[in-house]
Amino acid sequence: MNDEVEQLYDYDELRRIDEPTVFVVHVRRSAVVLGSRQLTSVLKSNGRELVGVRRRRGGGGLVLLQPGDLWVDWWIPVRDPRWSPDLGTSSIRAGQWWCDALTEEGVGGLNVHGGHVEAGSAADLVCFAGRGPGEVFRDERKVVGITQWRVREGAFVSTVLPGSPSGPLLDLLDAPPVGLLAAMNHHTISTLAIQDVEAVESRLVAAGGAWRRRDLLLLS
Repeated sequence: MNDEVEQLYDYDELRRIDEPTVFVVHVRRSAVVLGSRQLTSVLKSNGRELVGVRRRRGGGGLVLLQPGDLWVDWWIPVRDPRWSPDLGTSSIRAGQWWCDALTEEGVGGLNVHGGHVEAGSAADLVCFAGRGPGEVFRDERKVVGITQWRVREGAFVSTVLPGSPSGPLLDLLDAPPVGLLAAMNHHTISTLAIQDVEAVESRLVAAGGAWRRRDLLLLS
């Protein structure tokens, strides 16, 4: 099997950015984004034909990206005061930015996971079925997924609040583990009753200080 998969970002270009940058990203069609070490064999062969397939750099399981997701990433150069040598600190800080932005929108009962990765067969396969540092939860259901990629030039923290349930993944996976659907019963923009998505987005863009903003349309 040819396991060559197009990268989600141009990561070489990303490493050349010398100023702190926030990316607000949108997709026009659904796509499965594999973790850095996942093989395409986790997907059915016809599943790979139904959606776009990309690979990100960073830990964790795969993510189903869909139009309507609120997807915000931060590139923090190593010389920026917000950079931390500790992976957990960077993720938890991003999770707190999300908590603050959503709380201002009237979403209550949020908490940031401050512990280690809690994995299992479902979580190893699908990001939204597990827990990682900085990820945001409400009533034990995940709200925001976080993954991080670190290189000598800086840290890239990638986050998403789904606009839709991830149930369609079950039809794309080759051998979904028992209990996966229940494990990835995450919140969405609708279940949180968010009325002004653009206001949440604006708060995230301003979180933690000044950033250069870049708007991207991927998987068009």
